[in-house]
Amino acid sequence: MCCECNGYKINRRKFIGLSAIGLVGTNLILSSQTAKGQDWAATNPFSISGKNLVVQPVLIYSLSKKRPATSWRPWGGLQTEADISAEVERITKELLDLQQKCSFPVKILSVVKIDSVDKAVNIANANNYDVPIVYAASGGTELLETVITEKRNNIIFLRHRSGPIYLWYEILHNRFLRKGGDNFELDEFRNPGKTDIHDVVVDDYNDVQSKLNALYGVHNFKGKKIVALGGSGGWCCPQAPKVSQEKFKIDIQNVEYKELEKRIQSARNDKKCISQAQQQTHQYLSLKNTTLHTDEGFVVNAFLLFNIFKDILKEHKTNAFTIQGCMNTVIPISETTACLPLSLLNDEGFIAFCESDFNVIPSGILLYYIARKPVFLNDPTFPHHGMVTAAHCTAPRRMDGVNYSDAKIVTHFESDYGATPKVELQLGSEITMICPDSEQKNWLGFNGIVEGNPFYDICRSQYDIQIKGNWKKLLSDHRGFHWMMACGDYMPEMEHACRKIDVNFQNISTA
Repeated sequence: MCCECNGYKINRRKFIGLSAIGLVGTNLILSSQTAKGQDWAATNPFSISGKNLVVQPVLIYSLSKKRPATSWRPWGGLQTEADISAEVERITKELLDLQQKCSFPVKILSVVKIDSVDKAVNIANANNYDVPIVYAASGGTELLETVITEKRNNIIFLRHRSGPIYLWYEILHNRFLRKGGDNFELDEFRNPGKTDIHDVVVDDYNDVQSKLNALYGVHNFKGKKIVALGGSGGWCCPQAPKVSQEKFKIDIQNVEYKELEKRIQSARNDKKCISQAQQQTHQYLSLKNTTLHTDEGFVVNAFLLFNIFKDILKEHKTNAFTIQGCMNTVIPISETTACLPLSLLNDEGFIAFCESDFNVIPSGILLYYIARKPVFLNDPTFPHHGMVTAAHCTAPRRMDGVNYSDAKIVTHFESDYGATPKVELQLGSEITMICPDSEQKNWLGFNGIVEGNPFYDICRSQYDIQIKGNWKKLLSDHRGFHWMMACGDYMPEMEHACRKIDVNFQNISTA
C-alpha cells in the first residue's frame, strides 16, 4: 500500500520547519562535547553489557575401604583416588567445551573436590562465585546439604551414561529433595536450599547451558538500574513501579523533562551536533531496503534525541531506558517523536522502552538478558483462530541481534508526526512472547511464528503471529497491558528464570 492511503503522509500544517537547513534554530541540540562522544554507525556490532556469571564446579564424594563379609561399598563408579582424578579431568574438559558454546559471558572456575563437611562449609561460604554446579558422585547427605545453600541458585549434575555412574543418581529424590522423618515426610518435597527437581541435570550439558543462560538473565535482572525519563508508571496500575522496586529491586532513576529542556537550551545552535545528526541520518537512510516516507528533518531530530538519550544513560551508568509521556510531552520539546530514537537504542544493544510501563518492563529486562537480542514492547490484540496481532511504533530493526530488517520510515500513527520505523520481520520467524501480570506473580508465555507484516491503521510495526499451543488460554489467562517479544525460542530459559524470581510461569505452547 502507498504512504498516502495509510495515514502517514505528513500534514504540512503540523510540520514545524524541520528541514536540515533549518535545524540550527530548533530546540533539541546537543553540546559539542556530546557530539564528539556519541558516534553512531550502522556497522557497529550489537553490544550487550552484563555482569559475568561465575560458576564454581564442585565434586562431592567419599571413598570406602573394603571390609570382609559386609556391605562396604555404595553405588557409584568412583571408588579410588585415581577414579576421582580422572573425574576431575573429565569435568574440566566438559566444562571447557560448555564455556566455548555459551553465547553469554560466563567464567568457570577450577573444580573443587569436597569429601568432608569442613571443606563443604568453606566452599559454601566462599564469595567468589555466583552458581555452583555440584557433581554429586557420592558422599553423605550432610555434604550435599552443606554445599547447597539459599545464598545462590544451584545446579546439581548427575551421571547415568555420560561417565562413571553416580550414587546420587539413585538417591537424590529420596535422600535430598525428599527426606524421611517420624511420619510421612519421605513423600513431601522440602526444596533444600531452594533447590528442586528443575535444578537437577542428568548427563545433558545442553540442559546445563540452558539453565546457566537463565541464571545469567536472573543475575543481571535483579537490581537492574533503569532511567525513567518523565517518571515511572504502569498502565492501569499505578503500583507497578513500587512492585518492581520491592520484588525485583529494580533501581528506577527518574529524570524530569525539565532536565531534558535544560540540556536542550544549553546546546542550541551547535552546528557540530547538527552536522553529526545529518551524517547519521544519511547513513541510516542508506541502509539496504530503507525507504523514507516522512520528512528527513524528523529523522535528523530523532538522531539528536537518540544522542542525548545515550548521554543520560552514560551519566547514570546503565544501559536501560524508558520514557513516559512519549506521545505528547516529548513532541513539542524535540520536534519529532521518540519512536525512532528508542528503536536505534535497541538496535545498538541498549534496553529501551516507550510508555514507562512497569507492568511489562521487568519481563523485558529479563528476556533481553536471556535472549541477548533486542526485545519489542508491544500492544497485543484479541487472540482469535490461533493468531494474534502485536504492534507498536518502536520496533528494533536488529531483532536477530545482527542484521537490519527492511523498514519504511514513516510518521507515528496517532500523531501523524515524527519518524517511526515500520519494521518488516522475515516471515516464518519464530518468536517468544511474554505476557506478564501487573502484580508480577503470574506470567504467561508462548512461542509463535510471524506470518504477516500487515499495514493496518494501528501502530506502525505490526505482526500477525500464529500462536503455538493452546491459544485459547490467552483468552482466559491474559493479564497486564503490554506484551514483550524476542525473536527465537527462549521459553525453557524463561520458565527456569521465573522460578528463581518467585514468578509462576505458564507456557501455553506446551499446555
